[in-house]
Amino acid sequence: MLKKFIIALIIIVVISLAGTGIFYYLRLFGPNVSDKEKYLYIHTGSNFEAVYDTIRAKGIVKDTTTFMWAAHNMKYINRVKPGKYRLKPGMNNRNFINMLKAGNQEPVDFAFHNIRLKTQFAGFASRKLEPDSTAFLRLLDSAQFAEKHGFTTDNIYAVFIPNTYQIYWNTTPEKFFERMYANYQKFWTAERKQKAEALNLSLVQVSVLASIVDAEALHDNEMPAIAGLYLNRLKKGMKLQADPTVIYATGDFTIKRVLNRYLVTNSPYNTYMYTGLPPGPIMMPSVNAIDAVLNYQKSDYLYMCAKEDFSGYHAFATNEADHKINARKFQQALNERNIKR
Repeated sequence: MLKKFIIALIIIVVISLAGTGIFYYLRLFGPNVSDKEKYLYIHTGSNFEAVYDTIRAKGIVKDTTTFMWAAHNMKYINRVKPGKYRLKPGMNNRNFINMLKAGNQEPVDFAFHNIRLKTQFAGFASRKLEPDSTAFLRLLDSAQFAEKHGFTTDNIYAVFIPNTYQIYWNTTPEKFFERMYANYQKFWTAERKQKAEALNLSLVQVSVLASIVDAEALHDNEMPAIAGLYLNRLKKGMKLQADPTVIYATGDFTIKRVLNRYLVTNSPYNTYMYTGLPPGPIMMPSVNAIDAVLNYQKSDYLYMCAKEDFSGYHAFATNEADHKINARKFQQALNERNIKR
């Protein structure tokens, strides 16, 4: 009888242990993450209650009870880290919580180019990253912050070199800018700096001129010729008379035909009114435009006008008489298409 009792007791213990093992296994290693969301966003300053509420509201896990149990037992409650976390359907509680505890978030592919205004860039950044647009804009409009990095609030936009960057979603505006500034310094190699110095232009001035070239050129292969033309005018002390700067000065980017009434817009960005370069970029210059300025095409061109075939290319001229002929052809083409402004 004693032998039977011991055997029965052992069987009960084994079954109990097996049951306990299965219980813990299912709570930790059983698949629990659903396929309802691709990412879990945890905002800066969030506590566990906020994270749990998000997970429950969005149906991120199938069983919130086992998740809550695992979070407590794995001591995640006081180790919440903000970020953008990729969710893999079928992920178990253990792997899910370990990812959150370690802060193993997935970086954002942050790609930008040809953005015209600081306000537009701030809005674009806020749609990709956690901080709102006002936080980015407040930084870019800070004279003290700009001066610290060798810029002004007018030309600080030159720091953004268009490319694709991998940035964490919860990156602060300050850290984001430092990343951009580090890339700016890396971009301006000794060779590029030497070429800028040979043009008697600062790095910022190269970017400002490149922004005008970029706004003028529909085709990248024409950029060096346009850059050479503007450099010729700068050397001669002529006004640049670049139509994109007038459009920028008016703030009306729907303008397709620059009329005489726009030319009198009183703005330091209006190169029909003021000699030299504007105080800052009129758009985010591309790398191709910057390199086109540094590697400009040598010529005697002083004038250009869009070709009347609307190909996006320009007719260049060395004198005003030839330029007027080209301009009349284009104006006639505009009239034929009923483009009045």
